Amino acid sequence: MTAEPLSRTSEPAPAGPDYREITDDHGRIYRVGESDRQILGLPRWTMVALPWLAMLAISVFEYAFGAAEETLSKAHHWTSTNTFWVLSVWIFFQAAVSFPAGRLREKGVLSSRAAMLIGSFFSLLGFVSLSHAPDIWFALAGFGLLGGLGSGLIYSTCVNMVGKWYPERRGGKTGFVNGAFAYGAVPFIFLFTYGFDTSNYHSVLDLVGVYVLVLTLVSGLFFKDPPKNWWPEEVDPLGRDGDTKSSAALAKNPPAVRQYTPQEALRTGVVPLMWLCMLCCAGVSIFGISFQVPFAKEMGFGPLIAASSMGVMSVINGTGRGVVGWLSDKLGRQRTLTYVCLVLAVAQFGVLTAGEMRNQTLFLVFAFLSGFGGGAFYPLFAALTPDYFGENNNASNYGMVYSAKLVSGLFGGGMGAVVVASWGYAGAYVASGVVSLVAAGISLVLRRPGDPAGGRGAVSPPWRRAAHSGEVTA
Repeated sequence: MTAEPLSRTSEPAPAGPDYREITDDHGRIYRVGESDRQILGLPRWTMVALPWLAMLAISVFEYAFGAAEETLSKAHHWTSTNTFWVLSVWIFFQAAVSFPAGRLREKGVLSSRAAMLIGSFFSLLGFVSLSHAPDIWFALAGFGLLGGLGSGLIYSTCVNMVGKWYPERRGGKTGFVNGAFAYGAVPFIFLFTYGFDTSNYHSVLDLVGVYVLVLTLVSGLFFKDPPKNWWPEEVDPLGRDGDTKSSAALAKNPPAVRQYTPQEALRTGVVPLMWLCMLCCAGVSIFGISFQVPFAKEMGFGPLIAASSMGVMSVINGTGRGVVGWLSDKLGRQRTLTYVCLVLAVAQFGVLTAGEMRNQTLFLVFAFLSGFGGGAFYPLFAALTPDYFGENNNASNYGMVYSAKLVSGLFGGGMGAVVVASWGYAGAYVASGVVSLVAAGISLVLRRPGDPAGGRGAVSPPWRRAAHSGEVTA
């Protein structure tokens, strides 16, 4: 591709792929002309496949913990409440690391590859600490702090990577990768239910840690971010021509009007609303993950139904993320988020009713709905953030939104145990249903900042084209 040089000096242009910058009338810049192979050395679909594999590995931290709780409590002589506080501390740090890690990545201090490698070894230390903890404080520091930081580095890096490489159709791709964080735990749910006891818990947890290390380490070695403002050459940023799938997705979810810094995004007022909505959704989701198996056992269901209900929840939680991500490209992400919140509310009341009726079939049906609603909102927020605020600072901006999970983890896990002890499962599930309805109400007022049409898919005015040549940096 031939392009005009950046300057008129006699010095030769720097070596590297040519690109041009497209500026629309909002002032947003799209950098086009460089292929994925020129930047990455690989096709960009690998930045979906490898994050998917890493997310598959770290899913065991959260989604299988409820199945392991009984054995962990017996082995370490902890109360059930203490054991769930270990999970809550893990959730806190898994969410808390997202924003600072994102800022370090965007400042060039921490590369995506380095974040993955650090996260891999911290994740291993998390499981080894849980296996050999002499007391609850050691487990809180090892599994909760180190394991949370490690898995959080991996999670945030993987989610943001996909949005950077697929800015034109991020819903389905983000949902696919995000889904692995749930259904990847299914084998371990059954392992912890049937093959995990006080005689083998050391070796099982150590091997799980090695499994997580290997998958995340190998995946992370290939990670690389695209340049700032990068956009695929074959896709019109306004969705007026080219790939019809991309055009349709952009019509429903138009690009952000400009690239917002974290401070600018916060001042729009949209970030606090997204944060509050995620707080509600994540709290309900974590409550379901933590207490569905114990609730099933309390209602007299056998271990197979209890484990199967959690297995169903995890599978649907994961696959639902991919489906909802794809659906959001068709319907619009804000509208899809509202539907998901309503499904989550119905599921809470349904699980409670089916459990009290001792109806196993109905219980599994609502476990299905709970799993769907309890995971589908994550990729929607991950895709909404760059939709609203752009890709350049997405790691930091999404980190602010995702930080809601560090608070919801306390309510869904540790505080959830306190509520169950005080109000019983009936009171806890009713409260979860009400919180889900509050989230649905908040989702109705979310809008794309700076868009005079209210973020409903309006197309921006025609762009102005300016050609440049430059060296690729990532």
